[in-house]
Amino acid sequence: MRQGIVGGLGALGALLTLLAVVAVMPSAAVGERGAVREYWIAAVPMRWNVVPSGRNAIERERFDKDETTFTTIVYRRYSENWERAIPNQPGSAADNDGIPGPLLRARVGDKIVVHFKNLDNEFERPHSMHFHGVHYRFGSDGAYIPGFSTRGGNVKPGDEYTYRFDANPDSAGVWPYHDHSQSMSDSISGGMYGAISILGRDETPPDREFVVYFGQQLDFKTVNGRAFVGNTPVFRAKVGEVVQWDVLAIGDDHHTFHVHGHRWQIPRGSEDTRTIGPAESFAVRWKEDVPGTWLYHCHVEDHMMNGMIGIYRVTR
Repeated sequence: MRQGIVGGLGALGALLTLLAVVAVMPSAAVGERGAVREYWIAAVPMRWNVVPSGRNAIERERFDKDETTFTTIVYRRYSENWERAIPNQPGSAADNDGIPGPLLRARVGDKIVVHFKNLDNEFERPHSMHFHGVHYRFGSDGAYIPGFSTRGGNVKPGDEYTYRFDANPDSAGVWPYHDHSQSMSDSISGGMYGAISILGRDETPPDREFVVYFGQQLDFKTVNGRAFVGNTPVFRAKVGEVVQWDVLAIGDDHHTFHVHGHRWQIPRGSEDTRTIGPAESFAVRWKEDVPGTWLYHCHVEDHMMNGMIGIYRVTR
């Protein structure tokens, strides 16, 4: 049985893990009360293919590119002052860029600064960033309320805005962020959402962190904007590693997250399936101990058969 992880990995393992995580986190000014984590994000047009292989590898169903591809706006991570685009998903978080948006990381006690720029020259719509789980003043809410919201709730094309947040003790965990401007409905259906992962003040980072975002694009049920084995992310780990699954959902449906051959600890024992609704999120961990090529998927059968399924590979 895979055991849920509560403690650390030992001094050497913790040191190596910390160095690996720091390498993919933004530069930060560290003080007594935490660090300042600074990110540069833009809304950019992208041509997105939900089934880039053109096939469902398990059912051997084939698709024409015209029925699986569309133009959308996504969140893209940039270097300082938006000088150049950089990978959204550092390390082993995912194996595609675009949907979802950048995985942002912080720790309890940190201040988080997100510089956002609207580069939507395709539809020329306003966009924003609304974050769950963190603490902020009204000006950083990122939601459009006519007559009340600040510029951050409806950032016009070509404009920029800076959101500021605090990661307090009750912010530990994984949380969604998404567009909450006038364009919210079109943006979310197009994949304009992401995740922020916040460690506890003294929490040891996992060796691997995987983002699983349940959504819907076109007529497909998707994981990270892709549908069917051969297109959805292939997550990889090794025996002995601590893995963390960040599971989030967006849209109108409820889902059930399941990984074959694995379970995680909860207060009353263990479980291997958990239900999640729109804008909900959770993170689970275990120490990997069995190699194999496993399935992960939504256990709502219609969702799984319409694309919400992927591969998890564990090696020695």
